[in-house]
Amino acid sequence: MRIFQMKEQESIRNIKGIGEKTEKLLAKLGITTVGDFLRYYPREYDEYTEPVGVSQVTAGKKCAVMGRITGKVGVRNTGRLTIVTATLKEENSFLQLTWYNMPFLRNTLRSGGFYIFRGMVTDKNGRKTMEQPEIFKREDYKALLHSLYPIYGLTKGLTNKLMVKTIHQILENKEIVQEYLPEEYRNYYQLAEYNYAVSHIHFPKDKKDLLLGHHRLVFDEFLLFILSIRMMKEKTQDMPNSFAIKPVWETENVIDGLPYPLTNAQKRVWNEIERDMTGHTLMSRLVQGDVGSGKTIMAFLAMLLAAFNGYQAALMVPTEVLAKQHFKEMEKLLKEHQLPLKAVLLTGSNTAKEKRERCAQIASGEAKLIIGTHALIQEKVEYENLALVITDEQHRFGVQQREDLSKKGTRPHVLVMSATPIPRTLAIILYGDLDISVMDELPAKRLPIKNCVVDTSYRPRAYHFIQKQVEEGRQVYVICPMVEESEGLDAENVIDYTQILKEALPSDISVAYLHGRMKAGEKNKIMEAFAANEIQVLVSTTVIEVGVNVPNATVMMVENAERFGLAQLHQLRGRVGRGEHQSYCIFVQGGQDTETKERLEILVKSNDGFQIAGEDLRLRGPGDFFWYTAKRLNGI
Repeated sequence: MRIFQMKEQESIRNIKGIGEKTEKLLAKLGITTVGDFLRYYPREYDEYTEPVGVSQVTAGKKCAVMGRITGKVGVRNTGRLTIVTATLKEENSFLQLTWYNMPFLRNTLRSGGFYIFRGMVTDKNGRKTMEQPEIFKREDYKALLHSLYPIYGLTKGLTNKLMVKTIHQILENKEIVQEYLPEEYRNYYQLAEYNYAVSHIHFPKDKKDLLLGHHRLVFDEFLLFILSIRMMKEKTQDMPNSFAIKPVWETENVIDGLPYPLTNAQKRVWNEIERDMTGHTLMSRLVQGDVGSGKTIMAFLAMLLAAFNGYQAALMVPTEVLAKQHFKEMEKLLKEHQLPLKAVLLTGSNTAKEKRERCAQIASGEAKLIIGTHALIQEKVEYENLALVITDEQHRFGVQQREDLSKKGTRPHVLVMSATPIPRTLAIILYGDLDISVMDELPAKRLPIKNCVVDTSYRPRAYHFIQKQVEEGRQVYVICPMVEESEGLDAENVIDYTQILKEALPSDISVAYLHGRMKAGEKNKIMEAFAANEIQVLVSTTVIEVGVNVPNATVMMVENAERFGLAQLHQLRGRVGRGEHQSYCIFVQGGQDTETKERLEILVKSNDGFQIAGEDLRLRGPGDFFWYTAKRLNGI
């Protein structure tokens, strides 16, 4: 399917004014062709708003201000700089205007002259100042009023002026891109012609004009995204199953021997997985379950089904700690049920000898069950007959990483698992190439987590509660939004908070911290110590969002909870409530904003991740995940 004319694919070197140096700088922004330039849309717009009086200007905002210059226009030299100053006055309000190295302004500006000045207003020692403002006569500014000037994302060495000039030059050649939507569809959906939309997304006359172009381009992103997903689906949905897999009694015996009964949701999902793997076409399925819904046993059962049919199954997880945990659980399952299968663990921290031995066991087919991290997709790892690929916490993996694992031999069955709760309709859009199973029940033995939203005055009581829980043998997570103190950001940080807790709690309570800047080995060591209850209180960033299963952890305290989305807070909350003891989640709100408190109260009212995700989507919007462009579709 070819949409675009060749002209769009021309190199940017054919554009006047683009030399070798500028070409390299633009390549850093992903711009190598004329079409790339056209689709490099402004990140924001500078609007020429109605000018205001001096008394109406606000520090910290860019505005246009009108007035007469009072007093003399001052000029002074500091050696390196020539500084020109002028003052606007309106009753008891003053605004100082300052320009650097523009001495010619002494002849341009005159005392008593009426002008419009445009720039950012700052407050310097209680005096409002505008530095380097643009200067307009009233009639000139009137011609620009309400127009929008594009501002582009840049890299060092590029200027916004160059970007604007180049886009103007490109757009002088009318209809570079061939319209591909029939006129009847454009009329039905009230869509602008494509070239018109591109032109007006870069240089809109006003906000109405901008929305017209934006509406068409957003429609294209949705359309091309859905078409891309549909094409991916068509490629996989009829792919024949090359593996002779039949139901086996061993999986039924494991289910019967579990210390808990499967929920109805687990039974339904297992039936769907088993049906797929024993069917005529390959499985491509997403198992989406809330935290604690029991997805891991579904993965293990699928792996056993493949293994007892003589094939290999691989489970890839994002962290070593999680890989080790799954491996131990798998070994325990094999031992308890006396299953004659070999499982191996492959991670980046394996010694060279361990890697050689385990890779040999995988290549020979001796190891049927393979659990690991990204190490599973390294070139050196060869599989004898890989029939099933499972990726856990799939949002932590790129599509390419999943693809790399699934290409290790004959095209295998693919099972994708996610604890990120996404409303079903949105999940169908995002994962349109996969069949979707939803696990929407929690095991009966799980006690609902007790939640509360508090302000910072509650901290002393929270620390006392944490101490009491630890004395009863329990463990605690404390989440901070930052690693260390940052100038200008008023939020708790892991480093300082750890020290605060060490001082607030008895010395026999072990407090440690964890964050993403630490080396992998150091992080694993801390998490393993926490899992072994050698650390009772773990202060961390959101790096523990995907972590080990610590049933003994019963308290999750989140500082500056207002800085997180509801879905992420629910994910963090999922680190507790995994054992037999009552668990608690304390959301500490840093500010006093009523609207924020109402948003956080949603977490108090519900422990249902899907309901919370729906509220999060409604309140915050979907974000920028519809990034598919016509270029992507053209390359499929």
